[in-house]
Amino acid sequence: MSQHPPPYIGRFAPSPTGPLHLGSLYTALASYLDARRHRGQWLLRIDDLDTPRNVSGATDAILRCLNRFDLHWDGNVYYQSRQSDSYAETLERLRQQRWLYACRCSRKALAGTPVYPGRCRDAGFPIDAASAWRLSVSDLSIRFQDALQGWIDENPALEHGDFIVRRKDGIVAYQFAVVIDDFRQQVNHVVRGVDLLDSTSKQRYLQNLLGYPEPHYMHLPVIVDSDGNKLSKQTLAAPVDDAQPSATLFSLLQLLRQNPPLILRKATVSEQLDWAIAHWNPRTLEKTRIIHPSG
Repeated sequence: MSQHPPPYIGRFAPSPTGPLHLGSLYTALASYLDARRHRGQWLLRIDDLDTPRNVSGATDAILRCLNRFDLHWDGNVYYQSRQSDSYAETLERLRQQRWLYACRCSRKALAGTPVYPGRCRDAGFPIDAASAWRLSVSDLSIRFQDALQGWIDENPALEHGDFIVRRKDGIVAYQFAVVIDDFRQQVNHVVRGVDLLDSTSKQRYLQNLLGYPEPHYMHLPVIVDSDGNKLSKQTLAAPVDDAQPSATLFSLLQLLRQNPPLILRKATVSEQLDWAIAHWNPRTLEKTRIIHPSG
């Protein structure tokens, strides 16, 4: 007797370090369309763990922007900052299993070293609040098929080395938190930018170590500016102009290579989304890593 696949559960997980820019709304739209095309859930998570970078009012601005474009999420908003007990419980589990060790290397000492050389692995420093905590990574290959980028084969031990799961300032690292959050929210489809593809082998390593199911991944090309830089808050990308949401949404569908008919340009946002869900075809983005807004 054949088993039906579990219901599709996707998510969008912005950081409240400022308002959404065109690149982040592009990712939100793609993940929303993929979820709705599969008649699945689309969850909203606010990645607000990195408190020094959070901007006051940014979360409310993100929610308003998504609602302005009719990108309505399912259920309650999930905030990373409210999950500290879950993170602490899993860190303690890994500590007891001797997968963690304290690291006292400074950024200066590791400058120009892309792969952590394991200096503190056998140093025996106490795992305390004053240290960063690293995960001991075994030498093994992580292989998976990305929906757009094809087969990915990477050895995190060789490409990254032992990586940090809790920073020296006490903040849980993104690589660790996202694995716990996806598991707790039962996320089984992750649609995000290709700039995060490099992080995926570390996350899948953690998923395997913790016995978690592995989501399906789709890494989208990123939008770049005229200088070839990814649109981001670091490059001072402008906030989304939501004065004319239909015009912006039509442009995003073009950037996603969905070839919307010109008549759709004057449609309402709701009508545009209905068309986009019915015609969603991410394969037009296969093996693509960057998108120029100018074409």
